[in-house]
Amino acid sequence: QVQLVESGGGLVQPGGSLRLSCAASGFTFSLYDMSWYRQAPGKERELVAVHASISGRTSYADSVKGRFTISRDNAKNTVYLQMDSLKPEDTAVYYCKAWRLLSTEYWGQGTQVTVSS
Repeated sequence: QVQLVESGGGLVQPGGSLRLSCAASGFTFSLYDMSWYRQAPGKERELVAVHASISGRTSYADSVKGRFTISRDNAKNTVYLQMDSLKPEDTAVYYCKAWRLLSTEYWGQGTQVTVSS
């Protein structure tokens, strides 16, 4: 059974940091591109960061470049999102996604991040 379980969300003040984790099971993690998305209230889900499986390349939304860092540990089947210099507009539910060409994509249940003073 495929599972993606996010953790690490919470309430943080502006300028603070959080580290999200997404633990995967039930599929060959190392073969999948891993991404983080977020969805704020009343807005569409948006892509935040991607970590490619084979090349190891990373990419980021312009809104988070220089502040967020995506990384993965294939030995632990886990992808991370280090979020620094957080802003109120980063408030959202954050989801991880596993994707591979010609395969089913998998989503986690999400973790809430609230940036507020």
